[in-house]
Amino acid sequence: MENQEHGSSSGKYKPFVAAVLLQVGYAGMDILSKTALNQGMSTYALVVYRLAIATVVMAPFAAFLNKKVRPKMTLSIFIKIMLLGFLDPVIDQNLYYLGMKYTTATFATAMYNILPAITFVMAWILRLEKVNFRSIRSHGKLIGTLATVAGAMVMTLMKGPAIELFWTKGSINHEAAAKNRTDLHDSIKGGLMITVGCFSYACFVILQAITLDTYPADLSLTVWICLAGTLEGTIAALVMEKGNASIWAIKWDTKLLTAAYSGIVCSGLSYYIQGMIMKHRGPVFVTAFSPLCMVIVAIMSSFVLAEQMFLGRVVGAIVIIGGLYLVLWSKSKDYKSPPSPLIDGVDKGNKESFDHEAMTITGAENSQENFHSIIV
Repeated sequence: MENQEHGSSSGKYKPFVAAVLLQVGYAGMDILSKTALNQGMSTYALVVYRLAIATVVMAPFAAFLNKKVRPKMTLSIFIKIMLLGFLDPVIDQNLYYLGMKYTTATFATAMYNILPAITFVMAWILRLEKVNFRSIRSHGKLIGTLATVAGAMVMTLMKGPAIELFWTKGSINHEAAAKNRTDLHDSIKGGLMITVGCFSYACFVILQAITLDTYPADLSLTVWICLAGTLEGTIAALVMEKGNASIWAIKWDTKLLTAAYSGIVCSGLSYYIQGMIMKHRGPVFVTAFSPLCMVIVAIMSSFVLAEQMFLGRVVGAIVIIGGLYLVLWSKSKDYKSPPSPLIDGVDKGNKESFDHEAMTITGAENSQENFHSIIV
């Protein structure tokens, strides 16, 4: 009995830990991607290599673990998969990398923090997220989401005095720092690209949650998205680069490392893990953690890219963390007990444990339980 209670207690934190680890993975991608782009790598080639690697790595797992539970492919599901492959892999990733190329890694992640607000509004409109204006937790969701966006804007617009951190004091590489500075024109151009990409990714997350309802084979869906994105991304690269063959040249260097890391961690594993989380916690829960990535990138950038830390970034980071806490507190109140048999180790048939405000998308597969316990 005590072991069951302990497992239930520890299991309810797994979605939170998984979501945080996703943001750590994204932060590493931002740092590597900025380095590769500074070395002249084509954004379009990076996207294609990233998705191709993700497809190759994840396909064997999907073929083995989803063999008995993979639903029949229908025209409706096929159209959704092709649209998913276009929304994030082609539109969002290309625009995000282009925006980062014109700005900095920290600026790119700062702009991306409008994602929770966009996803929240879209999920609300589509009734994937319940909001009761007379409920304290609904107020917490709204205020927390606005706070994360406000914190991101503070980090973006409020510079303030420079802060000498103990690991950067007297050791800032001014040549590298100068290389990472951007002018106002580039910041506006990059900001617009990242904003459009953010809208595209919000649509991707919502559509992924909807698609999982009719195609609950998580790993297979991940592979299909990556494959569709590879094909569509290749077409986009050929068109935008006007058949320039030199963009496909790649060696055993940072460019290959970036493509491999981004593909395995930030496409293959992230699509799968965020799909598993949102099936039981909703798309808003997943995107609510995205502001945390900015805090991680700001710290990592001071180490790797010699990006100076300013007071505005610290203040914005504090506001982001406060807003994130409000959102997560509110979302946690949507559940009276751990809802997921895969994430939380609870009998899926116990539907009475759900609160009337909880948004769930059912259809998890029993054959993946062991794999889920390792990954999530």
